[in-house]
Amino acid sequence: MTNLQGVVLEVADVVAAERFLTDAFGLDERVQVRESAAGTTGFRGFTLSLTVGQPSTVDSLFETAVGAGATVVKPVAKSLWGYGGTLQAPDGTMWKVATSEKKNTGPATRAIGSVVLLLGCSDVAVSKKFYVDHGLTVARSFGRKYVEFDATGPVKLGLYGRKALAKDAGVPVDGSGSHRIALSADTGEFVDPDGFTWEPAQHLAGR
Repeated sequence: MTNLQGVVLEVADVVAAERFLTDAFGLDERVQVRESAAGTTGFRGFTLSLTVGQPSTVDSLFETAVGAGATVVKPVAKSLWGYGGTLQAPDGTMWKVATSEKKNTGPATRAIGSVVLLLGCSDVAVSKKFYVDHGLTVARSFGRKYVEFDATGPVKLGLYGRKALAKDAGVPVDGSGSHRIALSADTGEFVDPDGFTWEPAQHLAGR
């Protein structure tokens, strides 16, 4: 079974990007960085989400991210699914911080329950088949709209239509060039139908 072990963000300034991840979210090795000068414009076709336990934790992480230089794209707010908002980091990565809870159940913490990578696909069904053929196991699937894979690794993976993912993030769908991300796997190297590169975990240098 293939598992997503982590992700590597490709950035222009490694020191600044590492500082942001630490100051904003206190993230561990699940998200690393490495230098890249690859050209990219607009929406990069993915989002990273931090799922937490309650609204006060969303607020805390959101506030420190803004203090570390992030730009608010969608302010935190209640919705049908819970509570959360979207930010863009100084390196351009789109981050969502959210909880399915609508009320606080205890003192505020900064504990991150899970890190979720959503890939925007031109055809979710095609990408789903590709990943199943490469050893991933589907946990939930909603036709050509959304797929969530089983995760025994530290980062969860899902597929979403590119337009729908951009809308959810609150940004225009247009974008070109590098995705500026590499996915760390416990298997060999491959590239998916939308150009996302998977590399063996031991080959990914970063934080």
